[in-house]
Amino acid sequence: MNIQKLLEANEAWASSIVAGDPDFFNRLKDQQSPEYLWIGCSDSRVPANQITGLSPGEIFVHRNVANQVVETDFNVLAVLQYAVDVLKVKHVIVCGHYGCGGVRAALENIRHGLIDNWLAGIRSLHRRNQEELDALSHDEAVDRLCELNVISQAYHVARTTILEDAWQRGQQIAVHSHGDQAREMLYRLKVF
Repeated sequence: MNIQKLLEANEAWASSIVAGDPDFFNRLKDQQSPEYLWIGCSDSRVPANQITGLSPGEIFVHRNVANQVVETDFNVLAVLQYAVDVLKVKHVIVCGHYGCGGVRAALENIRHGLIDNWLAGIRSLHRRNQEELDALSHDEAVDRLCELNVISQAYHVARTTILEDAWQRGQQIAVHSHGDQAREMLYRLKVF
């Protein structure tokens, strides 16, 4: 699909929305008060709004390769700070997915380029859990590392100064995807 077709598809989509709800865009332009911040993988098969059934304006989204929350990444920190301090979200959800290409790449013993630096934390997580992961088949190890990664990234969210300060001032924010709940937050891709 070329760019012109994307623009035409956008116009058709907007027209169909207005036909079904003439005031949709007027309501939406003045409303951004989501209860949720979604930190997810940039994988094109895992769109936050669609898999949660939420409408535009109901979920604030940050996506990157393998849903990383790196304490030195100003992009994710800016999103987190805006969501917590300005939008006053009540839930931060870290969502990965099984079969994640970023996690799989972190397990491979080959160079991929710049992405290797981004995935260094997952490689470190693999080393810390090597005994457990070595007892599994390769695909099972990838999926288990996806789970461990989600738990680890939720922990990173919770230990940012952004969340610590919010909690200290009494703001009610829950961070999701730790312990057994990680399985609930992972979106299982059926086809790939």
